Amino acid sequence: MKKIKAIWELTRLDHGIMIVIAIFIGSVITKGLPSINKFLFAILTGIFLEAAAFSLNDYFDLEIDKKNERNDRPLVRGDLKPSTAVLIYAIFLPAGMVASMMINNACFIIALINAIFATLYDIKLKEIKIVGNFYIAFTMAIPFIFGAAAVSKNVPSIIWTIFLIAFLAGAGREIMKDVMDFEGDALKNIKSFPSYFGKEAANLIASIFFILSVALSIIPFFINIDKSYYHDLIYIAIVMIADAILVYISITIIKNVGKEYMSKCRKLTLVAILIGLIAFLIGALV
Repeated sequence: MKKIKAIWELTRLDHGIMIVIAIFIGSVITKGLPSINKFLFAILTGIFLEAAAFSLNDYFDLEIDKKNERNDRPLVRGDLKPSTAVLIYAIFLPAGMVASMMINNACFIIALINAIFATLYDIKLKEIKIVGNFYIAFTMAIPFIFGAAAVSKNVPSIIWTIFLIAFLAGAGREIMKDVMDFEGDALKNIKSFPSYFGKEAANLIASIFFILSVALSIIPFFINIDKSYYHDLIYIAIVMIADAILVYISITIIKNVGKEYMSKCRKLTLVAILIGLIAFLIGALV
Protein backbone atom coordinates (compact mmCIF):
# COMPACT_ATOMS: atom_id res chain seq x y z
CA MET A 1 0.00 0.00 0.00
CA LYS A 2 2.89 2.35 0.72
CA LYS A 3 4.27 1.82 -2.80
CA ILE A 4 0.84 2.36 -4.36
CA LYS A 5 0.42 5.58 -2.40
CA ALA A 6 3.89 6.71 -3.49
CA ILE A 7 3.15 6.01 -7.16
CA TRP A 8 -0.13 7.94 -6.84
CA GLU A 9 1.79 10.89 -5.41
CA LEU A 10 4.55 10.63 -8.03
CA THR A 11 2.14 10.59 -10.97
CA ARG A 12 -0.24 13.13 -9.35
CA LEU A 13 -3.30 11.09 -10.25
CA ASP A 14 -5.49 13.64 -8.46
CA HIS A 15 -4.55 15.92 -11.37
CA GLY A 16 -5.41 13.05 -13.69
CA ILE A 17 -8.94 12.94 -12.31
CA MET A 18 -9.41 16.62 -13.12
CA ILE A 19 -7.98 16.05 -16.60
CA VAL A 20 -10.59 13.31 -17.14
CA ILE A 21 -13.36 15.67 -16.02
CA ALA A 22 -12.01 18.41 -18.29
CA ILE A 23 -11.89 16.06 -21.30
CA PHE A 24 -15.43 14.90 -20.54
CA ILE A 25 -16.66 18.50 -20.26
CA GLY A 26 -15.00 19.42 -23.55
CA SER A 27 -16.69 16.46 -25.24
CA VAL A 28 -20.13 16.95 -23.70
CA ILE A 29 -20.34 20.69 -24.38
CA THR A 30 -19.21 20.22 -27.97
CA LYS A 31 -21.37 17.29 -29.07
CA GLY A 32 -23.23 15.68 -26.22
CA LEU A 33 -22.17 12.44 -24.57
CA PRO A 34 -19.14 10.93 -26.34
CA SER A 35 -19.02 7.30 -27.45
CA ILE A 36 -17.58 4.95 -24.85
CA ASN A 37 -14.65 3.91 -27.04
CA LYS A 38 -13.55 7.46 -27.89
CA PHE A 39 -13.96 8.65 -24.31
CA LEU A 40 -12.02 5.68 -22.95
CA PHE A 41 -9.07 6.32 -25.26
CA ALA A 42 -9.27 10.07 -24.55
CA ILE A 43 -9.05 9.65 -20.78
CA LEU A 44 -6.29 7.03 -21.13
CA THR A 45 -4.33 9.53 -23.23
CA GLY A 46 -4.76 12.26 -20.63
CA ILE A 47 -3.89 10.08 -17.64
CA PHE A 48 -0.93 8.34 -19.26
CA LEU A 49 0.68 11.55 -20.52
CA GLU A 50 0.04 13.34 -17.22
CA ALA A 51 1.56 10.48 -15.22
CA ALA A 52 4.59 10.28 -17.51
CA ALA A 53 5.23 14.03 -17.36
CA PHE A 54 5.00 14.28 -13.56
CA SER A 55 7.21 11.21 -13.07
CA LEU A 56 9.98 12.61 -15.27
CA ASN A 57 9.54 16.02 -13.62
CA ASP A 58 10.19 14.61 -10.15
CA TYR A 59 13.22 12.70 -11.44
CA PHE A 60 14.91 15.85 -12.71
CA ASP A 61 13.68 17.95 -9.76
CA LEU A 62 14.97 15.58 -7.08
CA GLU A 63 17.89 17.71 -5.85
CA ILE A 64 15.87 20.94 -5.90
CA ASP A 65 12.98 19.25 -4.09
CA LYS A 66 15.40 18.03 -1.41
CA LYS A 67 16.69 21.57 -0.89
CA ASN A 68 13.12 22.87 -0.77
CA GLU A 69 12.27 20.13 1.77
CA ARG A 70 9.45 18.83 -0.41
CA ASN A 71 8.68 15.83 1.74
CA ASP A 72 5.39 15.47 -0.11
CA ARG A 73 7.45 14.06 -2.99
CA PRO A 74 7.98 10.25 -2.78
CA LEU A 75 11.46 10.41 -4.37
CA VAL A 76 12.57 12.89 -1.70
CA ARG A 77 11.26 10.61 1.05
CA GLY A 78 12.94 7.60 -0.55
CA ASP A 79 9.65 5.72 -0.97
CA LEU A 80 10.48 5.18 -4.65
CA LYS A 81 13.77 4.93 -6.52
CA PRO A 82 14.56 7.58 -9.18
CA SER A 83 14.81 4.76 -11.72
CA THR A 84 11.16 3.93 -11.04
CA ALA A 85 10.14 7.42 -12.11
CA VAL A 86 12.07 7.01 -15.39
CA LEU A 87 10.49 3.59 -15.96
CA ILE A 88 6.98 4.98 -15.48
CA TYR A 89 7.76 7.74 -18.00
CA ALA A 90 9.15 5.23 -20.51
CA ILE A 91 6.00 3.08 -20.29
CA PHE A 92 3.26 5.68 -19.96
CA LEU A 93 4.38 8.18 -22.62
CA PRO A 94 4.23 5.70 -25.53
CA ALA A 95 1.01 4.25 -24.10
CA GLY A 96 -0.56 7.71 -24.14
CA MET A 97 0.50 8.28 -27.73
CA VAL A 98 -0.97 4.94 -28.84
CA ALA A 99 -4.25 5.76 -27.06
CA SER A 100 -4.45 9.14 -28.84
CA MET A 101 -3.96 7.44 -32.23
CA MET A 102 -7.10 5.40 -31.56
CA ILE A 103 -9.22 8.59 -31.44
CA ASN A 104 -8.36 10.71 -34.50
CA ASN A 105 -5.51 12.63 -36.13
CA ALA A 106 -6.33 15.91 -34.34
CA CYS A 107 -6.09 14.26 -30.92
CA PHE A 108 -2.85 12.53 -31.90
CA ILE A 109 -1.30 15.87 -32.94
CA ILE A 110 -2.41 17.53 -29.68
CA ALA A 111 -1.02 14.61 -27.68
CA LEU A 112 2.25 14.63 -29.64
CA ILE A 113 2.75 18.37 -29.08
CA ASN A 114 2.06 17.91 -25.37
CA ALA A 115 4.42 14.94 -25.11
CA ILE A 116 7.26 16.84 -26.79
CA PHE A 117 6.85 19.97 -24.70
CA ALA A 118 6.33 17.98 -21.49
CA THR A 119 9.64 16.22 -22.04
CA LEU A 120 11.44 19.44 -22.98
CA TYR A 121 9.95 21.15 -19.93
CA ASP A 122 11.08 18.42 -17.55
CA ILE A 123 14.59 18.33 -18.98
CA LYS A 124 15.31 22.02 -19.70
CA LEU A 125 12.43 24.50 -20.02
CA LYS A 126 11.65 24.41 -16.29
CA GLU A 127 14.93 26.30 -15.76
CA ILE A 128 13.19 29.26 -17.43
CA LYS A 129 10.49 29.38 -14.80
CA ILE A 130 8.43 32.15 -16.39
CA VAL A 131 8.14 30.12 -19.60
CA GLY A 132 7.47 26.99 -17.56
CA ASN A 133 4.64 28.66 -15.64
CA PHE A 134 2.69 29.30 -18.79
CA TYR A 135 3.47 25.86 -20.19
CA ILE A 136 2.01 24.19 -17.08
CA ALA A 137 -1.02 26.48 -17.30
CA PHE A 138 -1.43 25.39 -20.90
CA THR A 139 -1.40 21.71 -19.88
CA MET A 140 -4.21 22.45 -17.40
CA ALA A 141 -6.31 24.08 -20.12
CA ILE A 142 -5.67 21.93 -23.21
CA PRO A 143 -7.76 18.92 -22.01
CA PHE A 144 -10.91 20.92 -22.80
CA ILE A 145 -9.74 21.41 -26.39
CA PHE A 146 -8.66 17.75 -26.53
CA GLY A 147 -12.10 16.60 -25.39
CA ALA A 148 -13.80 18.76 -28.01
CA ALA A 149 -11.44 17.54 -30.74
CA ALA A 150 -12.24 13.95 -29.81
CA VAL A 151 -15.87 14.35 -30.91
CA SER A 152 -15.87 17.18 -33.47
CA LYS A 153 -13.74 18.97 -36.05
CA ASN A 154 -15.00 22.34 -34.74
CA VAL A 155 -14.20 23.66 -31.26
CA PRO A 156 -17.04 25.96 -30.04
CA SER A 157 -16.47 29.40 -28.49
CA ILE A 158 -17.47 28.28 -24.99
CA ILE A 159 -14.64 25.71 -25.01
CA TRP A 160 -12.12 28.43 -25.84
CA THR A 161 -13.59 30.51 -22.99
CA ILE A 162 -13.14 27.62 -20.56
CA PHE A 163 -9.64 27.10 -21.94
CA LEU A 164 -8.74 30.71 -21.05
CA ILE A 165 -10.27 30.43 -17.58
CA ALA A 166 -8.26 27.29 -16.82
CA PHE A 167 -5.11 28.81 -18.32
CA LEU A 168 -5.33 31.94 -16.15
CA ALA A 169 -6.06 29.99 -12.96
CA GLY A 170 -3.23 27.58 -13.76
CA ALA A 171 -0.77 30.42 -14.35
CA GLY A 172 -1.66 31.97 -11.00
CA ARG A 173 -1.22 28.63 -9.27
CA GLU A 174 2.22 28.08 -10.81
CA ILE A 175 3.44 31.53 -9.77
CA MET A 176 2.39 30.69 -6.21
CA LYS A 177 4.58 27.57 -6.46
CA ASP A 178 7.51 29.77 -7.54
CA VAL A 179 7.12 31.77 -4.34
CA MET A 180 7.13 28.54 -2.32
CA ASP A 181 10.24 27.25 -4.11
CA PHE A 182 12.12 30.55 -4.20
CA GLU A 183 14.98 29.56 -1.87
CA GLY A 184 15.71 26.24 -3.59
CA ASP A 185 15.48 27.81 -7.05
CA ALA A 186 17.87 30.59 -6.02
CA LEU A 187 20.52 28.03 -5.10
CA LYS A 188 20.53 26.81 -8.70
CA ASN A 189 20.20 30.33 -10.10
CA ILE A 190 16.81 29.54 -11.63
CA LYS A 191 14.98 32.74 -12.53
CA SER A 192 11.29 33.03 -11.70
CA PHE A 193 8.65 35.68 -11.03
CA PRO A 194 9.75 36.18 -7.39
CA SER A 195 13.44 36.35 -8.39
CA TYR A 196 12.66 39.14 -10.87
CA PHE A 197 9.98 41.02 -8.94
CA GLY A 198 10.14 39.79 -5.32
CA LYS A 199 7.78 37.48 -3.44
CA GLU A 200 5.13 40.10 -2.70
CA ALA A 201 4.93 41.30 -6.30
CA ALA A 202 4.85 37.70 -7.56
CA ASN A 203 1.88 36.97 -5.33
CA LEU A 204 0.20 40.11 -6.62
CA ILE A 205 0.70 38.89 -10.20
CA ALA A 206 -0.76 35.49 -9.23
CA SER A 207 -3.74 37.27 -7.70
CA ILE A 208 -4.33 39.20 -10.93
CA PHE A 209 -4.43 35.95 -12.90
CA PHE A 210 -6.94 34.49 -10.44
CA ILE A 211 -9.17 37.56 -10.61
CA LEU A 212 -9.09 37.52 -14.42
CA SER A 213 -10.19 33.88 -14.40
CA VAL A 214 -13.02 34.79 -12.01
CA ALA A 215 -14.16 37.61 -14.32
CA LEU A 216 -14.16 35.29 -17.34
CA SER A 217 -16.12 32.59 -15.50
CA ILE A 218 -19.21 34.79 -15.10
CA ILE A 219 -19.27 35.98 -18.74
CA PRO A 220 -21.13 32.87 -20.04
CA PHE A 221 -23.96 33.65 -17.60
CA PHE A 222 -24.44 37.20 -18.90
CA ILE A 223 -23.43 36.79 -22.55
CA ASN A 224 -24.95 34.07 -24.74
CA ILE A 225 -21.72 32.33 -25.69
CA ASP A 226 -23.51 29.02 -25.17
CA LYS A 227 -27.16 28.51 -24.30
CA SER A 228 -26.29 25.91 -21.66
CA TYR A 229 -24.80 28.61 -19.42
CA TYR A 230 -26.71 31.73 -20.45
CA HIS A 231 -28.79 32.85 -17.43
CA ASP A 232 -28.31 29.39 -15.90
CA LEU A 233 -28.78 29.92 -12.16
CA ILE A 234 -27.41 26.49 -11.25
CA TYR A 235 -24.20 27.16 -13.15
CA ILE A 236 -23.65 30.63 -11.69
CA ALA A 237 -24.43 29.45 -8.14
CA ILE A 238 -21.78 26.71 -8.29
CA VAL A 239 -19.15 28.72 -10.16
CA MET A 240 -19.49 31.56 -7.65
CA ILE A 241 -18.33 29.17 -4.91
CA ALA A 242 -15.16 28.51 -6.88
CA ASP A 243 -14.81 32.23 -7.59
CA ALA A 244 -15.21 33.10 -3.91
CA ILE A 245 -12.37 30.72 -3.02
CA LEU A 246 -10.10 32.23 -5.68
CA VAL A 247 -10.93 35.77 -4.55
CA TYR A 248 -10.17 34.77 -0.94
CA ILE A 249 -6.83 33.30 -2.02
CA SER A 250 -6.06 36.38 -4.13
CA ILE A 251 -6.59 38.70 -1.18
CA THR A 252 -4.81 36.62 1.43
CA ILE A 253 -1.63 35.68 -0.48
CA ILE A 254 -0.88 39.36 -0.95
CA LYS A 255 -0.59 39.61 2.83
CA ASN A 256 1.41 36.46 3.49
CA VAL A 257 4.29 34.74 1.65
CA GLY A 258 5.18 32.11 4.27
CA LYS A 259 5.93 28.70 2.71
CA GLU A 260 3.54 26.70 4.89
CA TYR A 261 0.73 29.20 4.36
CA MET A 262 1.36 29.37 0.63
CA SER A 263 1.24 25.57 0.42
CA LYS A 264 -2.21 25.50 2.03
CA CYS A 265 -3.49 28.21 -0.30
CA ARG A 266 -2.09 26.42 -3.34
CA LYS A 267 -3.88 23.22 -2.35
CA LEU A 268 -7.04 25.28 -1.91
CA THR A 269 -6.78 26.43 -5.53
CA LEU A 270 -7.26 22.80 -6.58
CA VAL A 271 -10.53 22.78 -4.67
CA ALA A 272 -11.64 25.94 -6.46
CA ILE A 273 -10.65 24.54 -9.87
CA LEU A 274 -12.49 21.28 -9.18
CA ILE A 275 -15.65 23.14 -8.16
CA GLY A 276 -15.35 25.24 -11.32
CA LEU A 277 -15.12 22.07 -13.41
CA ILE A 278 -18.23 20.73 -11.69
CA ALA A 279 -20.06 23.97 -12.48
CA PHE A 280 -19.30 23.67 -16.19
CA LEU A 281 -20.14 19.97 -16.18
CA ILE A 282 -23.53 20.46 -14.52
CA GLY A 283 -24.25 23.42 -16.78
CA ALA A 284 -23.67 21.20 -19.81
CA LEU A 285 -25.77 18.31 -18.54
CA VAL A 286 -28.72 19.99 -16.77
